[in-house]
Amino acid sequence: MGMLKLEIPHTLDAAEAKKRVEALFSYWGKKYGVKSSWAGDVASYAGKVMGVSIEGKLTVAAKRVGGEATDPGFLLRGQAQKYLQKKFADYLDPAKKLEDLAKDD
Repeated sequence: MGMLKLEIPHTLDAAEAKKRVEALFSYWGKKYGVKSSWAGDVASYAGKVMGVSIEGKLTVAAKRVGGEATDPGFLLRGQAQKYLQKKFADYLDPAKKLEDLAKDD
């Protein structure tokens, strides 16, 4: 299976963006059992969400989060892209407090 490219722009500095991406991975870990590990500003993750195996890497930087994830295939690709864009947009929104994001999920 191929890979799905992820490019998420944001307005946060790299340290704040990383904290928020870590919080998102924590949420996915609790909800779906997704495992993540960090090497500097690069996160590796793997798990199963709603029966679909995912695996990938993300790099967090000032102004952008980018990387790739397992492409779930034609039938689920659009749904997966929408979900990821929404989750990252929520977690990287500077108007939202990090502690409030966990309450919304």
